[in-house]
Amino acid sequence: MRRPRFCFHGFAAKGGRTPPNPRARPRPMSSPASQETVLIVDFGSQVTQLIARRVREEGVYSEVVPFQKAQEAFRALKPKAVILSGGPASVPDGDSPRAPQEVFEAGIPVLGICYGQMTMAEQLGGQVESGHHREFGRATLQIESTSDLFDGLWHPGEGHTVWMSHGDRITALPPGFKVKGTSANAPFALIEDEARRFYGLMFHPEVVHTPDGARLLSNFVRKVAGLEGTWTMGAFRERAIARIRAQVGTGRVICGLSGGVDSSVAAVLIHEAIGDQLTCVFVDHGLMRRAEADEVISLFRGHYNIPLVHVDASDLFLRELEGVEDPEAKRKTIGRLFIDVFEAEAKKVGGADFLAQGTLYPDVIESVSFAGGPSVTIKSHHNVGGLPDRMNMKLVEPLRDLFKDEVRALGRELGLPESFVGRHPFPGPGLAIRCPGAITREKLDILRQADAIYLEEIRYAGLYDVIWQAFAVLLPVRTVGVMGDGRTYDHVLALRAVTSVDGMTADFYPFDMAFLGRVATRIINEVKGVNRVVYDVTSKPPGTIEWE
Repeated sequence: MRRPRFCFHGFAAKGGRTPPNPRARPRPMSSPASQETVLIVDFGSQVTQLIARRVREEGVYSEVVPFQKAQEAFRALKPKAVILSGGPASVPDGDSPRAPQEVFEAGIPVLGICYGQMTMAEQLGGQVESGHHREFGRATLQIESTSDLFDGLWHPGEGHTVWMSHGDRITALPPGFKVKGTSANAPFALIEDEARRFYGLMFHPEVVHTPDGARLLSNFVRKVAGLEGTWTMGAFRERAIARIRAQVGTGRVICGLSGGVDSSVAAVLIHEAIGDQLTCVFVDHGLMRRAEADEVISLFRGHYNIPLVHVDASDLFLRELEGVEDPEAKRKTIGRLFIDVFEAEAKKVGGADFLAQGTLYPDVIESVSFAGGPSVTIKSHHNVGGLPDRMNMKLVEPLRDLFKDEVRALGRELGLPESFVGRHPFPGPGLAIRCPGAITREKLDILRQADAIYLEEIRYAGLYDVIWQAFAVLLPVRTVGVMGDGRTYDHVLALRAVTSVDGMTADFYPFDMAFLGRVATRIINEVKGVNRVVYDVTSKPPGTIEWE
């Protein structure tokens, strides 16, 4: 569960499961009923977010709601189509979740994926059983006959790779359904009721392991549901500005600014809506990359002329972090100090009625799931919880309907420089978690210099926009080296670069050896204190993108 984050882009303190902040409860009715909307009913799949992303890539607005709230959302949103997600439950279990029955009575297209397919089949009169041979990973789908769902994509007699993840299966079809595709262990892998426009997939089209999955979902929203794809960042910008003005009125807003993509876009959007009613507070914790603090100040004070309070709290943060080695302790220390400093500066500003918070849609979805959904928690996150209550302010969350890539698109729509909009993700705790072990000023200086050289070479090679995230890690290891005629005993630096679609999974970037050799040579020659450079070739999973 990832808690909604403040515009300073979150100083995540991973670990304990804290209850959701009641002020940040998701609002699943944010889109006007007149807008083309696809409702996604979440049964707890770890990849439900990907369904929403794929639909939005078609220019169609989508919202994810847990099955417990699906009936309320269905009535409020009046969606043009519904998608039922996968999930960890088993349909034959007596207490397993179900879709609202009225979804199947509304005369709109419905697509069930994995668990969604099976509950649809059971609710419409079919039969689902447990105990059959499980099917996980890649499988071959054999196409039996034509369908609007894969019109122009797949043809009868062909076999196509899909991604399976199920232990139950349908053993009897509901009335009106026909089999359109089978796999070795799923005789009803793809089913259809053409008259009612109901479709069921045993496989997952939302993941990249189903190569044609995105096109399949495109067919569903465009050809089957007939949606035009009119959801654009320009339209979102206009609606967001109107909502901010209506919510804030003549009040004042305070926004923590980190210089990251989310906080930058949120600040510029709010400033466009209410002008000098917004004040940004930039807390410099001394853990940013080289020259980033100056860039933030220059952009927001100089270019946008946004009222900005700059607080250099680096001495405080580094003093409190002295000797702290545990990554969880680092995060919690940084989060606690940030709250203290930010709150003190907010009081100096005085009179603010609203706190801007950089909640993104993945945060909303995961917060809903934690609050009552069926998802199995793989990794817990929570960010500076409690600050809204202590400061007694109302929240302004202009980005809560957007995914990360959509925030970047909105930033471009707002005219933010590409150097900000296209930045790689950067963790709230900054370089503290890229310096395993105890943190010192000397280590941070070494890391900043090496990281700057690495990113500079990536840009020179034209690879920055190809890579999802790249950074250096200063390891708590020293090795013997030889420079000139002398012996050295200096730090080891690890380089990390990954490709990813959404950060949920990632592969290491396959640099050629000439590039890595050039970077290593520059770092060893130009950064005093490093005599060995290594490259991390771990994917996610089993590793994480960051080292801590």
